[in-house]
Formats: sequence, C-alpha cells, structure tokens
Amino acid sequence: MYLSTVSRPVADPPGSEPRRRRLALVSGNVVALGTVSLITDISAEMVAAVLPLYLVLGLQLSPVAFGVLDGVHTGATALLRVVGGFAADRFRRRKLIAGIGYTLSAVAKLGLLLAGRSIPAIGAVIAVDRLGKGVRSAPRDALITLSTPPEALGRAFGVHRAMDSVGAFLGPLAAFAVLLVVGQSYDAVFVTSFCVAALAVVVLVLFVRERPADQTTNGPDDPTVSVREAFGLLRAGPARRLVLAAAMLGLATIGDGFVYLLLQRREDLGLRWFPLLAVGTSLAYLLLAAPLGVLADRIGRLPVVLGGYTALGATYLLLAGPVDGWPLIALTLVLYGAFYAATDGVLIALAGPVLPARLRTTGIALVQTGQALAYLVSSVLFGLSWQAWGPEAAIRAAAVAVAGVLVGTLFLLTSPSRLLTRRVSR
Repeated sequence: MYLSTVSRPVADPPGSEPRRRRLALVSGNVVALGTVSLITDISAEMVAAVLPLYLVLGLQLSPVAFGVLDGVHTGATALLRVVGGFAADRFRRRKLIAGIGYTLSAVAKLGLLLAGRSIPAIGAVIAVDRLGKGVRSAPRDALITLSTPPEALGRAFGVHRAMDSVGAFLGPLAAFAVLLVVGQSYDAVFVTSFCVAALAVVVLVLFVRERPADQTTNGPDDPTVSVREAFGLLRAGPARRLVLAAAMLGLATIGDGFVYLLLQRREDLGLRWFPLLAVGTSLAYLLLAAPLGVLADRIGRLPVVLGGYTALGATYLLLAGPVDGWPLIALTLVLYGAFYAATDGVLIALAGPVLPARLRTTGIALVQTGQALAYLVSSVLFGLSWQAWGPEAAIRAAAVAVAGVLVGTLFLLTSPSRLLTRRVSR
C-alpha cells in the first residue's frame, strides 16, 4: 500500500492527478521497521501487562521496590543507549546494532522463567530486556529519519508509532487470552512472548534495509565518528537544549504500571481484567498517533509535544479527582493514549532535523538517555511518595511537576530564531 518517499517528487504525467504523491505516505523502510516494532510490542506488552500484578500482588513488593524495578525497566541501562547510538554511527551499521538490541530483548523473556521469585534475578532480567530496547531504539529511529524527507518526519514517526501501538494494543489481549486458557500461569505468558519476539528479529533481518542512500554523508573516504565528536553535540545549543528538555520531560512521567495500579485500586478491578487497561491506552494511541504526527508537521512539533504533556497532567488529576466508575477509566485511558501519541515519535521528529546525519543516531540516543535517566529518578521518587504520603497525594504532586516541566520545556526550546518551534516548510 505504501510507496517509497523520495526527496524529489517525480512529476506526474500531464493531465494526471498527483496520485502517487498522495499514496506515498512513508518509505518502505519505515513500514518494515513499523512491522518489526508491531511484533516486538506484542511480545513486550504481553509481559508488561502482567508484570505489575506479578510483582506487587504475587511477590508482595512494596511501592518503593516496585518503583525501583519500574525505573530499571526503562532507565537503568539508559547510558547504553548512547553506546549503541555511537556504535551505529561509528561503524555505520544501524541495522546490525538494532538487531542486537531486538535479540537481547527476545532472550530476556526466557530469562523471566529462570528468575523464579528472586527479586534480584528479576531485576537483572528486566535490565537485560531494557538493555536491548536501549541499544535498538536510537538506530531504529535514525533509520527512520534517514529514510524520510525532513518535511515528512512527523508523518513517518506517526505511522511508525501507530504500527507500534497496534502491537501494544494486541499484546495485553494476547496475555489475557493466554491467562484465560491456562489460568494464572505467568510462565506461559513469558514463553509465548519469547516466540513472538523471535519472529520480530526474523522480519528485521529479511525486510529492513540499510541502503547506501541512508549514508550519503558518511562515504567511504569520510573519517569515522570519534567519541569527542559525538559528545561535542552537547556543546551545540539546539542539541543541548533538546537533551535538557527531554530530561525534564522524563521527570514528569511516573510510568504505566503506577497509572494502572492506581486505576485498579480506585475501581477495585478484578485481576483478570487488569491487562485490558493497557489495551485502552494502546487503542487511543493507535487512533491518534498518525493524525498527531501529520498535525505536528503542519503546526510545529513543539506545540504537539506540549499538548501531549498537558494530557498527561490531566490524567494525573483525574486519578486524584472526584470522577469514578467507567467515566474515570475511559477518560484516563484516552488521555494517557493521547499523551503517548503526541510525544513518543514527535519528540524524535523534532530532534531529527537539528542533528547532523553522521551523528544522527548518537544525538537521538542522547535525547532518549536524558529522558530515560530522568524516568528512573521519577519512578523511585513516586514510589517513595506513595509510601510516605499515600497514592492520592503522590499523584497530585506528579500533576504539579508536569505543570512545572511544561514551563521549563517551553523556555528551553523556544529560541530567538524559533529553530525548534517553527513549522517545517513544505
């Protein structure tokens, strides 16, 4: 259905409609990467949908311990994102580095079987899984930016994240189906998740291409990327502001597990239905990701990102507010899905044009690392706040933090030249 996007549109025959350009939504490489992400997210969300229950209710973890593990799930291996991004730029093998990351995450699913009820072992397995995600994310996103014209980056990331969210939508349903068939057998979920993740690696190897066109600025005679050059990105004003803003935004994010546990506590949902909360978020994400990506290309990417974090703040307020019942569940999941749709790919689309092509993967990794490290801190702090003040007071404090972060991000990313807020010329 999708045709390859080229930087120079091919002229239509005289008198014909520009049908090819209307159909050329994204490149074939973006579709292939989206397919890999779709399959991988089915695997990842199968585990993520049952993990909070397994840890908090099954193993009786305290909110602080869960916050630490939840932070590890995203942030503990964050620095390795930079290592993966730098290796991809230095050796010009973005597909290979991404493939290593996807393979690590697949193997980690089997590690959960061996970890048993040992909290340190579970933490180590989660760290390996997130190591895989950290290694693959920047090379994958760099491949998307290098396969797409700058004026269409919002659309490309919107389509990719929409495909990714299809997997996030199907993953909890798959976990729900497995639990329905075999009972409360988490091992069956982990084994099924591994099989699905292995399929994603096969699709990556067969269908994703690292074309010569993706490396036009890294010809055979160009010097390889050095460590000094890579970290020199942080001396450049726009890149430095992006990394700082990403870190601030990460501090405002408490994690899906806490959001769903708060909903489950308030509405006293049955444990069997818990995985379906993630389905609601993913459905909203799926429906909104591509339209918001296109909107970001039209009106500017920063306004869309800030709108997404406004939706996050509203989500937190709902969880501490007077609304309850199905209206609370529906509104929370829709707003939470809108937050992801407006921020996940759009932030990277905002960063792409600012970063030089030969350092694109490293730059994206720096942005993701800043956000992930801040997320680790945020998860631990929220767990401590929950234990010290109770869940309602903790979530209200998180909403206040979102408001402060919005102001700080607007200040950081609005420059006199409006480099990061201007609409991309078409």
